[in-house]
Amino acid sequence: MKIDKAELQKTCIQLLKYGAIGVMNTLITLVSFYLLNTWAGISYGISNIVGYVLGVVNSFLWNRNWVFKTSNNLGREALLFGCGFLLCWILQGIVSLVLLEGFMWKNLPSDIIPFLPMENAGQNIVMVVSMVVYTVANYAYNRMVTFKESQDSRIENQEPSDA
Repeated sequence: MKIDKAELQKTCIQLLKYGAIGVMNTLITLVSFYLLNTWAGISYGISNIVGYVLGVVNSFLWNRNWVFKTSNNLGREALLFGCGFLLCWILQGIVSLVLLEGFMWKNLPSDIIPFLPMENAGQNIVMVVSMVVYTVANYAYNRMVTFKESQDSRIENQEPSDA
């Protein structure tokens, strides 16, 4: 199997940008939650929902305009993006449940990571693993479904031939 270097480079750059957007979304969600819950006194549930909505909207806009650079139908892409978020969030929950309950990672000892002992070590490790699964699945979904290049844009981006 031959690997196209240009496509590999494009994918690596997209993944780095996608990761940067993910960090920004996390900060937006956390800061929004903190401001609404702590400063404004709004309930945990409402603050959490608003924080996530702001993070997802931010993610959609940046991914559409900077990571994948599409100009396809905005409403269709927004709907597909929301569906992808939900699907990957459910996948993350399933992975967490399987690791915690099926593989009994919830019972991992607090010193499983010798240089970083922690309470609920298994839950913390599962959160990291499930977030990686979510991120990879969500990137793949958005690249192949939400922000898939249309046939027209592929033709426009092709180099002219010397024919």
